[in-house]
Amino acid sequence: MPKAIKIGNQWVGEKYPTFIIGEIGINHNGDLSIAKRLIDVAVMSGCNAVKFQKRTPEKSVPPEYKNVKRETPWGLMTYLEYRHKVEFGYQEYAEIDRYAKEKDILWFASCWDEDSVDFIEQFSPPCYKVASASLTDVPLLQKMKSTGRPIILSTGMSTIEEIEAAVKLLGIDNLLIAHSTSTYPCPPEELNLRMIKTLKGKFDCPIGYSGHEVGLQATFAAVTLGADFIERHITLDRAMWGSDQAASVEPSGFRRLVKYIRVTEQSLGDGIKQVYASEMSSLRKLRRVR
Repeated sequence: MPKAIKIGNQWVGEKYPTFIIGEIGINHNGDLSIAKRLIDVAVMSGCNAVKFQKRTPEKSVPPEYKNVKRETPWGLMTYLEYRHKVEFGYQEYAEIDRYAKEKDILWFASCWDEDSVDFIEQFSPPCYKVASASLTDVPLLQKMKSTGRPIILSTGMSTIEEIEAAVKLLGIDNLLIAHSTSTYPCPPEELNLRMIKTLKGKFDCPIGYSGHEVGLQATFAAVTLGADFIERHITLDRAMWGSDQAASVEPSGFRRLVKYIRVTEQSLGDGIKQVYASEMSSLRKLRRVR
């Protein structure tokens, strides 16, 4: 049976409640007040953790995209300038760290380059996330592994051979793997949720699901298929500007998401057939032959 791994003060694995992550990412649009409001939504919803994204724009933006112009809420600017605009620095993350501790919720980040790992390491995160885009980035994976912290490996846009190579590099002892499809939003026919069972059969570690679909149904299905942890993007309003907003879940939806995941967990049971005490009156009234 796949083992459990401790993230902060909480265990993640088959014998434990689904670990639920609210992916804030860059849905804060560079505004600390929005980031704190999103933390509030995650706390009120009952999430176990929130996740941000951290980049060093000069290192993480491919050279051919740095000078590409794009329309933004701050006017026309290059993609590199935009990345700087939405990136938090030390003061913002220090406040996020303080605020998350005040609200008693874990926070961590997906780091897109080695300098970003050094940056986030200042805050002693409970784990790191490898974004799907970084699964083949060997120096970055080695850097995260060197911290000794648990690592969540997201597997969108990756072949099974690439996943196997990343797992071999990272090792299985401190690893969690998230099935994912990197389309925003992702159509149902490309979610391929049965990969959760495939990954569970292949790797002896907690397996979860990072979803980018519209709606909640597929996430509940992921729980029934055995996902040990769930990650969904969280937003104040799906109509807000930003590449991830449309594939995110609004506050009322996130509250339902967590509530129904907990109901789904209760409903799954232990797979051992039994006659419940609540059935006995029906048995006595309705069964002709006993």
